[in-house]
Amino acid sequence: EVQLVESGGALVQPGGSLRLSCAASGFTFDDYAMSWVRQAPGKGLEWVSAINWNSGSTYYAESMKGRFTISRDNAKNTLYLQMYSLKFEDTAVYYCAKADVMTVVGAAYDYWGQGTQVTVSS
Repeated sequence: EVQLVESGGALVQPGGSLRLSCAASGFTFDDYAMSWVRQAPGKGLEWVSAINWNSGSTYYAESMKGRFTISRDNAKNTLYLQMYSLKFEDTAVYYCAKADVMTVVGAAYDYWGQGTQVTVSS
């Protein structure tokens, strides 16, 4: 059974940092690209970032470039999202998602975690 379990969400002040983790199990983690997606209160899903199976390519939404860093540790079956310079508008539930292929380009996402809440507030 595929499982994706996010953790690391918290209440943080504007300008602060957080690192989210996504522990994966039930599939061969290093065979698939992975992604982070978020949903702000009252809004739809917003794609955040994605990474190829071997970390060879990473992708970011424009508003996250330079502030967020996606990474993965295939030995630990874990996906990460390091977030810096957090803004009020980064408040959202953050989900990790498993792609159905090794590379981000052309991927569809077939499994999602339950999400972790990030709240940016003073």
